[in-house]
Amino acid sequence: MSTEPQPSAAASQSQAAVVPVGSGAMFDKIAQRYDLLNRLMSFGVDQRWRNKTVDALELKPGARVLDLATGTADLAIKVLRRHPQTTVVGVDPSVGMLEIGRQKVAAGELAGKCELKVGDAQELPFPERSFDGVCMAFGIRNVPDRSKALREMARVTRPDGRIAILELSEPRGGILGPLARFQIRTVVPWVGSVLSGAREYRYLQQSIAAFPSPEVFADIMRESGLEVLRVQPLTFGVCCLYVARPKPQASSAS
Repeated sequence: MSTEPQPSAAASQSQAAVVPVGSGAMFDKIAQRYDLLNRLMSFGVDQRWRNKTVDALELKPGARVLDLATGTADLAIKVLRRHPQTTVVGVDPSVGMLEIGRQKVAAGELAGKCELKVGDAQELPFPERSFDGVCMAFGIRNVPDRSKALREMARVTRPDGRIAILELSEPRGGILGPLARFQIRTVVPWVGSVLSGAREYRYLQQSIAAFPSPEVFADIMRESGLEVLRVQPLTFGVCCLYVARPKPQASSAS
């Protein structure tokens, strides 16, 4: 019989309740209010950012699009609304977020054009050159190995396709920089915590602050087999849109 001290039932429950920050399970906890909080915390401008992301894909009729970190399928639905002749596959690690996404896809009568599945951006279950466009909104900073995910994007994108990554950033300059930083550091986590009751929105601020500068992240993209076509700051640098395509030698890389 073991003489090692055993954790109490309460301690075991507490340990079991710990959810890794940035994980799919963490986003499961905030899935129900995720869309509402995005609108409130960005004052609705997040929809305009998504429009720019879709435009950056330069899609043609019949295109097949991969939406990584699809979450509640906001960007996937945006692609289909703006390009009705496309099809979209959305991938996300959060079961809870995907369930909300499926409800939205069904309500919009888009189920035949949009497939949502659980998955990891670092290990995509798709053949090389499977998609005409790959997009990702507000997800790359949560990926543990960003370079691996970027290499996967390069692998599954056709040589003439586009990759568009939308990500929040902490403004580092400009007249309105201090105000924008206050929004990111204070307003976003406070509003998120009050409205959702979830401490996970403190992680949001921390992850934004820890994310590389646009210049550094663009270099990471280049080192991962992508040719960066454009780095576009949005709304005083609160958000940034990265547009790229696979380098010729990257299209067959693993």
